[in-house]
Amino acid sequence: MTEPTRSSSYRFGTFELQPSERRLLAGGEPVVLGPRAFDLLIALVERPGQLVTKEELLNCVWPNLVVEENNLQVQVSALRKILGQEAIATIPGRGYRFTVTLTASNAPLKTLLAPLDENLPSIAVLPFVNMSDDAANEYFADGIAEELLNVLSKIRGLRVASHTSAFSFKGGKVDIPTVAQKLNVATILEGSVRKAGKRVRITAQLVRVATDSHLWSETYDRELEDIFAVQDEIAQSVVKELRSALLGEKADSSASAAVTAEVQAATKGRGENAEAYRLYLQGQFFVAQRTQASLATGIEYFRQAVGLDSEYALAWAALASAQSIEAGAGWSSYGEGYRYARESAERALALEPDLAEGHAALGQIRVLHAWDWSGADASARRALELAPGNAGVVLGAAFVAGFLGRLDESIALCRRVIVLDPLSVQGHRYLGRFYLLAGFLDQAEAALKEALKLNPQGGLGTYDHLGEVYLVQGRFAEALAAFKKESEEGLRLMGLSVAYHALGQKAPSFAALEQLSKLPAHAFLSAEGNAYLGKVDQAFEWLERAYAQRNASLCQIKLAPLLRNLHGDSRWQPFLKKMGLAD
Repeated sequence: MTEPTRSSSYRFGTFELQPSERRLLAGGEPVVLGPRAFDLLIALVERPGQLVTKEELLNCVWPNLVVEENNLQVQVSALRKILGQEAIATIPGRGYRFTVTLTASNAPLKTLLAPLDENLPSIAVLPFVNMSDDAANEYFADGIAEELLNVLSKIRGLRVASHTSAFSFKGGKVDIPTVAQKLNVATILEGSVRKAGKRVRITAQLVRVATDSHLWSETYDRELEDIFAVQDEIAQSVVKELRSALLGEKADSSASAAVTAEVQAATKGRGENAEAYRLYLQGQFFVAQRTQASLATGIEYFRQAVGLDSEYALAWAALASAQSIEAGAGWSSYGEGYRYARESAERALALEPDLAEGHAALGQIRVLHAWDWSGADASARRALELAPGNAGVVLGAAFVAGFLGRLDESIALCRRVIVLDPLSVQGHRYLGRFYLLAGFLDQAEAALKEALKLNPQGGLGTYDHLGEVYLVQGRFAEALAAFKKESEEGLRLMGLSVAYHALGQKAPSFAALEQLSKLPAHAFLSAEGNAYLGKVDQAFEWLERAYAQRNASLCQIKLAPLLRNLHGDSRWQPFLKKMGLAD
């Protein structure tokens, strides 16, 4: 038998095989496997889709021993009980074939992130001050800073504080040392923008916090058509000064050329139409507000942008992400909304195959709607490879890994998000969610309370997740109090139903569940509520409705704590199999 190249890890479905540790994980949890079965699995997995003869397998599993063939059959049977009958095909009279598709790359997503180096140059880009006479131009000043931040986050060897954290200081009196301490950065880029008609003046300065000194400053007075050149000049100057001042690199012509090439690579997908760019910035401004109305407005601006510049890959990717958010929230038809989102993401990647934002958007669509688990993993992996310093990309990868059952990875990725974006409510919320799903309840509570410190109103899902933590801990009164504060109606009603039930208050429990049933977009939440109340038949009915909708929440079905009452039912595994998630 040809000796295959051995990988450190193989992924298939929800399983991970780690040959060097002699360990098989299912959903991140170890599976008990005998040594012979383990050797057999390695031999099959190393040659996926190929016939491995009985003689080859016997030699691998029992080297230099003469054993009966039925011993091989016993080990194959043991593996099929764990992996599923279809995982290993029998080739009559000849041998066996491993039939499950391996993930495109075997390395865990978290290994695509370099270890944090405290000596890396670090920077926060603060929102630029709008100096225009028209306050409506605020989106333009914000957008300039955000685009610079996005470009810098793609430069290797820089640690860039993410948008959420940097922009949290907008509108207040900026105290540079305090900002730097909270964001854990050594330098700050700040500036102002004055836009009048087709002319724009941008002032930018790079401050070294430790010495309160300017490393660099510049003022640009240009036509709006030159905005891209101005942004590139600022980015190049910042990178060169950081490397020179903090790393002692020579600022010679070869270093300058290298930086220019890096910035050009980081701006892939950008259009060249100044008006389309203005529309794109307006779209980003509205989408960031995350309300139904603002999202619809943002989507319209993105559509106008790609209407003016059909090759504007970043705008197509932003449109895909916004359409995906809108569909997932139930603010547009699941089927139509995700179809449009996928078309937009695929258009972005057709224009620019190495666009991290395009791969990230496609990954979300694949996990939330297409239920293309290996495809979602591949998209998240590629986005991380292209932009490991982008907190949004890292958070997207955490989301994919978590709902594929790799909770150790999702937790590690969320922790990295918080390093990049210390004031991110989403980062702490998802960290708390994945800690809950992994069973680390104290850590989940702490992460969710940190999210609430950052946003006492909670935002979408924070109080719901905290309520679930309390519910699992048996702290039912605290669970009820948390659910009452949840801002999203469907999550609140589901939470009230299960919390009242846990407290023995049947009337308000049933009333909340009845109200929830009148929100058809929340079929998955109705399934959770019914399952927790022991209404198993009704729970499966709602799961079928959610499946027919291709409800985005179904991606978490295997991990959802409130569905545990269904796990022993004969309908559970067939439903998971239908989704490609069967054990």
